Amino acid sequence: MTKIDLHLLPCLCVMYMITFLDRVNIGNAAVLGMRDELGLVTGTKYNAALMIFFIPYILFEIPSNILLKKLSPHVWLSFCVFGFGLVLIFQGLVQSWTTLMVTRLFLGMFETGMLPGCVYLLGMWYKRSEAQKRYTFFASSTILAGAFGGLLASAIGKMEGIRGYRGWRWVFILEGLLTCLFAVVVFFTLPDFPEDCKWLEEREFEFMREKTGKETGRLSTNVKMGWREILGVFRDYKIFIGGLMFFGQVVTGYAYAYFAPTIIHTYGYGEIKTQLYSIPPWAAAYGCSLTIACLSDYFRNRYIFAVLPMFIGMSGYAILLSINDTTHHHLQYGALFLLTSGCFSAGPVMMCWFGMNLGGHCRRSVGTAWQIGFGNIGGIIATYSFLERDAPLYRNGYIIGLSFACFSAAMATLYLLAVWHENRQRDRIMAEGGVEVTAEDEERLGDLASTYRYAY
Repeated sequence: MTKIDLHLLPCLCVMYMITFLDRVNIGNAAVLGMRDELGLVTGTKYNAALMIFFIPYILFEIPSNILLKKLSPHVWLSFCVFGFGLVLIFQGLVQSWTTLMVTRLFLGMFETGMLPGCVYLLGMWYKRSEAQKRYTFFASSTILAGAFGGLLASAIGKMEGIRGYRGWRWVFILEGLLTCLFAVVVFFTLPDFPEDCKWLEEREFEFMREKTGKETGRLSTNVKMGWREILGVFRDYKIFIGGLMFFGQVVTGYAYAYFAPTIIHTYGYGEIKTQLYSIPPWAAAYGCSLTIACLSDYFRNRYIFAVLPMFIGMSGYAILLSINDTTHHHLQYGALFLLTSGCFSAGPVMMCWFGMNLGGHCRRSVGTAWQIGFGNIGGIIATYSFLERDAPLYRNGYIIGLSFACFSAAMATLYLLAVWHENRQRDRIMAEGGVEVTAEDEERLGDLASTYRYAY
């Protein structure tokens, strides 16, 4: 397992960190002068530039996971990484709001495969009882990206005027070049699915086959994934609950990720100091998310550790909403620690809980892509949560974040009741004599087989 971890996790974590950094660094660029230069200070043009990213990002999640299975992860994901790195370089050269919108559209198109692809790949290597720490370690890359993005932007911002480019342009150009270079590393180092990996010895492959067989299938290389199988996944009502659960969490997470520098800038800090002050809340969230993951694996419980962080995030929103003037900057800044720690600790648990409850290649591939794709509709809402006219208290943004945090916790509770009910029904069927289920049936049905039991 250590061998697998060392082959898989470092590449996935760095890749996802760069992905998220390239997605949200527009927030750092906005503070460094992009909004002034492109005429995005008034109105909702800046919010529209954030929103348009999510249109292709949502639409192509499921097709991307199908291509990932057909082409192999190292080929498809390295192509995506190189694509959005190149787009980011062009984003640093835009001269108008229109060209910014075009680059953001293509950025969403190339980034669409990253999160569902990585979650799908992770799910095929680990059992449910050992997955949460790995999922969180991977997903926490977004937190590191938030912290590292502020540090990097504060350094790159000092390149103002070099070669005639503003500092915000260098943020996009240099981070885009770094991304393109890393795409080459992904191509040569990212492992594929267990059944396709050449570095597994025969005894190790058999170990993986036995270990993951009941949860992900028997590592067969000819899994059928036609339209009938793909559409069949959506006959299960739990698929929709999983999407709604993640949808609420995405609104709260992206609302902060995109607007953190803007919010902190209203506390009276300068451009460079704002970037530096954005780092500590992310660092706190990273520590909290790893703690939540370890506790979740230790107690073998997902529901409690999905909902508990949401309550922590809700308390942060409640504090921010209770402040009615602009003189309590230290209290506002402290509330951001609760907000980030809660909202960014819950997401990995929800992804792991739902994704690892799906059995078989087809259901796990389509189901995880659906959850993430549908969930990211929340990103569109998040981009319009914090409007310039609501500054500096941003009460509407905090009300939206709090409401969707409550919604996410409610959907997690509904999902718990759904899987508990399914397990009870299957226990009753087995107690009455049960139905004979062959290995082929288990492979075809995945978690719908009567012998399968969902985790809580």
